[in-house]
Amino acid sequence: MATGTGSDQLGTGSRGRPPKRIALLGATGSIGRSTVDLLLRNPEAYSVAAIAGGRDHAALARTALAVKAEFVAIRDEDGYAALKEALSGTNIQVAAGREAVIEAATREADLVVSAIVGAAGVEPTHAALELGRVVALANKECLVCAGGPFMRTAQQKKARLLPIDSEHNAIFQALGGEDVSRIEKMTITASGGPFRTWTREAIEAATVEQALNHPNWAMGPKNTIDSASLMNKGLELIEAHHIFAVPAEKLDVVVHPQSIVHGLVSFTDGSVTAGLARPDMRVPIAHCLAYPERIETPAPRLDLVALGALTFEKPDLDRFPALGLALDALREGGALPTVLNAANEIAVEAFLSGRIGFSGIAREVEKALEAALKDGTAREPATVEDALDIDHIVRERSRGALAMNQASGMLTLQ
Repeated sequence: MATGTGSDQLGTGSRGRPPKRIALLGATGSIGRSTVDLLLRNPEAYSVAAIAGGRDHAALARTALAVKAEFVAIRDEDGYAALKEALSGTNIQVAAGREAVIEAATREADLVVSAIVGAAGVEPTHAALELGRVVALANKECLVCAGGPFMRTAQQKKARLLPIDSEHNAIFQALGGEDVSRIEKMTITASGGPFRTWTREAIEAATVEQALNHPNWAMGPKNTIDSASLMNKGLELIEAHHIFAVPAEKLDVVVHPQSIVHGLVSFTDGSVTAGLARPDMRVPIAHCLAYPERIETPAPRLDLVALGALTFEKPDLDRFPALGLALDALREGGALPTVLNAANEIAVEAFLSGRIGFSGIAREVEKALEAALKDGTAREPATVEDALDIDHIVRERSRGALAMNQASGMLTLQ
């Protein structure tokens, strides 16, 4: 974990201190909405310097008004006029486009919540790190796409990353400040998704509706599909490698259907600590918002007696090959995680739009990894710009391959 500027700069507005200033990137997504819920429940502890969103100008306007944001940015420039109109008569500043989102990320703030989904979140989040900000990170792509450059920037600028993902947040809390050299193994858990007990043949024939029917978590479509394929666990292992500076061989994943235990740390003396909570993203978000203190949340409380039992299983890489591909990319390193992430995003888009079947996601990702190894695209990115260039190349190549297969009639819904 990159060390930061010190907990004394992380006041929560309690005990007479001024409110903590928040910049919220991805304000209208699932993580953004949960963050807003907590901000509204603690109005004296937080003020909102800026919010940013993608295309939903109506939701962005409602959010800006609710949290009394000083500045609001919308990535889609076509939504600027409608957003401006919705906020007319207020003192809220409005801007649109890529630069506007970066401005939102770099406004004076005590904490930047990075919850933009996909590679679009990489540039603004890195801009916040460049200023030495404390960043609560929910965007997987920042570390999967450009983990090396990101962590180097955090170290050089004395910025700090606080993990919002439930698994990484649980591990962060379970570590308790221990030196990572004392760690024997770090384990994240997977719910197993909607297809945990399905046969390989049934998974291959799964529909979009079935893949989106997650048993435990309410997430956006892309993250939900990643959970169904277990790709999300592979991405999270790559993140953990960068966040906690732990080598691949010390990272593990187990399937835990109840989604109560989110992460475990095994130490060299044989002891194990774990982070447990009911599956509610407001728990890790609240931890990051208030860190190093605590705020109350409306999340359901954990009752182990009522649960009765917690079970664990080994992931099946035959039925869930996407996880195996991610593990290979983590072990091989270089830009393979960048390639994996970009190809997966394009493949998930294709599945959601009905152009490929569920099992086609892993196949398209595997093709992209093989192509990158052949043509040198898998080289280690030296900077965030390098990583984004590789990301762009892989996305265009993946889109082209899908279009070519579809045009030639070779693409099947498998």
